[in-house]
Amino acid sequence: MLDILFSHSYYYPLDKKQWANKTPYPPLGTLYAASLMRENGYSVSLFDTNLRTSAAEIETEIQQKKPTFLVIYDDGFNYLTKMCLTTMREAAFKMVSIGKKHNCTVIVNSSDSTDHYQKYLEAGADYIMLGEGELTLKELVFKLKNKESVTNLKGIVYKKDEEYITTLKREVLKDLDELPMPSWDLVDIDAYKKVWAERSRKFTLNMATTRGCPYKCNLCA
Repeated sequence: MLDILFSHSYYYPLDKKQWANKTPYPPLGTLYAASLMRENGYSVSLFDTNLRTSAAEIETEIQQKKPTFLVIYDDGFNYLTKMCLTTMREAAFKMVSIGKKHNCTVIVNSSDSTDHYQKYLEAGADYIMLGEGELTLKELVFKLKNKESVTNLKGIVYKKDEEYITTLKREVLKDLDELPMPSWDLVDIDAYKKVWAERSRKFTLNMATTRGCPYKCNLCA
C-alpha cells in the first residue's frame, strides 16, 4: 500500500486558452510537498492532472496503488491554478469523491479551498489546509497516522458534528531551506516536452526564487 497519492486540480486541456498555448509546466508546488513527505519517510506517488482531460482517470490510480491519503495539493507557484476556477473546482470535487469511495483520507490545499473550504468539506474532503501547506501536511499526516488529536494543529479546517472547526493560523514559512528540492522524478517530463514540441517551442521548466510576489501590480500576468 502507498502512504500518500499526491495530485492537484489543474487540467490544462480543460482550460482551452492555455491548452492552445502548448506550454504546460509541471506542478512545482505539489512536487515540493511530495518531496518533504518523502524525506520524512512516507511513500509517495503523483497523479499529475496537467495533461489529462478527466478527473475520473484518478480512480484507476487509486485502485492500483491503494493510498492511505489522497492529497490534492495545488501548485501555488503557477498563477494558472487560479483560472477556470469553477471547472477546476468541479474536477477537484470529483477526485475527492473518488478518493472517499476508496476509503482514502482526503486532504486538500489550494487558494480556492482556502477561500471556500465549506464547499470542499461538503464535497467530502476530510481536511483543508489553509494557506501554505507543507509543514501543516507533515504534522497532519503524522498525527493521523498515529491516531493523535488534531485540535491543536495550526492551519487546518475540518467538519465535526456539522460544525466547521478552524484552528489557529499557521505562521508563514520563513526559512525556505527547510524544504528539500522538488521530486522531479515523479513527473513524466517527456510528456511535457512532447506538448511543447507541437508548436516548436523551446522546452523550459519553471522555478521559484521567492515565496510571495515582491511587486504591487494591479493586474497579474
